[in-house]
Amino acid sequence: MTTQTKISGLAIVLTATLGATGCATNQPAYSAGNVQYGDTKAAETLTNEIGLTDFQMMAEKMTTSLLTSPLIAGSKQKPTITISDIKNKTSEHIDTRAIALKIRTQLSKSQAVRFMGDKADESHALTELQRQGQSGRYKASKSVKMGNAEGAKYSLYGEITSIVKRADDVKNIDYILNLTLEDLDSSEIVWTEEKEIRKTSERSMF
Repeated sequence: MTTQTKISGLAIVLTATLGATGCATNQPAYSAGNVQYGDTKAAETLTNEIGLTDFQMMAEKMTTSLLTSPLIAGSKQKPTITISDIKNKTSEHIDTRAIALKIRTQLSKSQAVRFMGDKADESHALTELQRQGQSGRYKASKSVKMGNAEGAKYSLYGEITSIVKRADDVKNIDYILNLTLEDLDSSEIVWTEEKEIRKTSERSMF
């Protein structure tokens, strides 16, 4: 058997093995045959439900307002903030944490504030601290200790509501996101802002 024949035979075996592995582990992808990438920055108007474009507009308005507020713009030190719940008071399923994370990301990029972990972050941190402390892999002097975290001075929280109106074949939905920043030491409300978005749709005749 020649070297070329051996290489060809090996290639066939590897191809068959990879094909079998792929069939065993990968789920089939379903498509209508016309899948394409879109511009996530373009206005999304597929339905009148809240979507990515609305999240982006809300995050931009809140970030701009907070960064220009006296608390941040006039501060010599970066305020420490944690994000509490943004309550969903609409009739839709809205991932309000996704809105909160967009706002946190934009504010973090400005490097004008410091964010302390929220409830979801704390759950992950506690799990990691337990792992490091119990695994026996890390030096006691080098592992992270409980009780060293810095608490946030300000809490950012709020709610999103909606007002739905219909007239004949036309439907209006007004979304209102209201956020508040509270000084946890004094309970003073140091900043508040809202963003309103109206979406209008008309029932198709087809």
